[in-house]
Amino acid sequence: MARPPLLMGTSFTRMYSSYNRSRRFKDSCKLFEEMEVENVKPNSVTIVSVLSACAKLKDLKFGSRVHLVVKEDEPVLRTLAVDNALVDMYAACGDMSTAWSLFENMKSRDVITWTSMVTGFANSGGIDRARFLFDRMPQKDFVSWTAMINGYIQARSFKEALAIFHEMQDSKIHPDEYTMVSLLTACAQLGALEVGEWIRLYMARNKIKIDITVANAFIDMYSKCGCIERAIKIFKMMTKRDKFTWTAMITGLAVNGSGEEALDIFYQMLKTSTRPDEITYIGVLSACTHAGMAEKGRELFSRMIIDHGIMPNVEHYGCLVDLLGRTGHLTEAFQTIKNMPMRPNATVWGALLGACRVYKNVEMAELAAKQLLELQPENSAVYVLLSNIYAKCNKWDEVHKMRELIMNKGIKKVPGCSLIEIKGTVHEFVAGDKSHPMTEKIYTKLEDMSKELKCAGYVPDTSEAFLNISEEAKESAVFQHSEKLAIAFGLLNSENGVTIRIVKNLRICVDCHNAIKIISKVYAREVVVRDRTRFHHFRHGFLLLQGLLVK
Repeated sequence: MARPPLLMGTSFTRMYSSYNRSRRFKDSCKLFEEMEVENVKPNSVTIVSVLSACAKLKDLKFGSRVHLVVKEDEPVLRTLAVDNALVDMYAACGDMSTAWSLFENMKSRDVITWTSMVTGFANSGGIDRARFLFDRMPQKDFVSWTAMINGYIQARSFKEALAIFHEMQDSKIHPDEYTMVSLLTACAQLGALEVGEWIRLYMARNKIKIDITVANAFIDMYSKCGCIERAIKIFKMMTKRDKFTWTAMITGLAVNGSGEEALDIFYQMLKTSTRPDEITYIGVLSACTHAGMAEKGRELFSRMIIDHGIMPNVEHYGCLVDLLGRTGHLTEAFQTIKNMPMRPNATVWGALLGACRVYKNVEMAELAAKQLLELQPENSAVYVLLSNIYAKCNKWDEVHKMRELIMNKGIKKVPGCSLIEIKGTVHEFVAGDKSHPMTEKIYTKLEDMSKELKCAGYVPDTSEAFLNISEEAKESAVFQHSEKLAIAFGLLNSENGVTIRIVKNLRICVDCHNAIKIISKVYAREVVVRDRTRFHHFRHGFLLLQGLLVK
């Protein structure tokens, strides 16, 4: 049907507003083009609307074209609102050079101008410059504070994100639900359960609305803090769910070792009108991996194509290879990689290499390591993992060769780093760390722990100690791994019976795994460790396999 003749005056403004409200940003741009064809001059409100659409689309070319129109009629169109829209458009499109030039030459600025620049620098990787501007803002509102929090989260500086929030509180600026979602994301990454709980109480006390987005963030936070029961409670209380709700619950159950329960949630999802997407299926395949369900994983991998028309991407193939590898189907895993329609990435080859460690397949490990090192020549984890595989297979000559290779290449091993939250503050430890204010007490506690654990049957496993030193020195080194330091600190600074929660950047080693099992028994503490791939729940000297009933 033909569009009615172009309307004049406020009708255009209403049309732009309608398009932008309904996220029809391309239609806003088309309308602007039609105005040009009809020789209808835009006003400042029109310009702001179309620039906003360009910012959302990240269409720098069209936005620059609109900027030229502004320059042609500057006396009429150059208002603060238009200048703000221009700065925001260039910043959103990543052209910070032009955004900065406009910002510097503006006769007047307001909080919107400054916030656009802070957001732009943060989104383009300039978090330090974003903070520099943020600290110099004449005034800040909750949007400015949230922008800085989000900037730190995007830069994976989660502790700084929480620190900014504490500053926000001191400034008496009240956050909204969007700020809370950002904070919950930071808590999820840090494993900061106490802060997450404080946020829940703060929202209740200040009557901040918990909408579906906030509820989803709580599910994600509780899951990533190892409190899957609380995540389930939130899930059950929700009267309305979207695909992000279902996906968060599926993924949360999967990484916490409740694979079968995750699949139950997935099948419940299919009974609703909610369609799964690519991310949902990553959670589903991960659930099969953690539950060791190879046959079910193969079936679901096929069903995502047949039932939902979702073509597997490299992440899905990585999940499938991980599943097949962990369940001992190494040859099938390798064939899956060979038959991938896209080039395998480091995650895919890393999954195969990790499986080779478990099943002591040296030949395939060497092949996977070769492919990995072509993609990431400086990845120390590949050398370490291959060396550990050689050690497990008693190939000591190869172990020594690998160590010499690392030393000759000057490759640095990524240090293990563990986080623990005590009384709302996140503390960070690296292997052999002696920088903490409580270092002396921590190492005294470590010595006591070592004696008590050995009395309880602990035997240090130094097979993964990548050092050319004496066995006694190796034992000392493995007992100074970051998670053990964090646990010692936790035992010193928490009440008896309180669960100790650790977040680690690398895979937990065999020795730490064995030691923490005994720690949970000797000290009568539940210990939850989130490593690079999953959660490990230890209680009474056992590794718990979750079996939670979710309806």
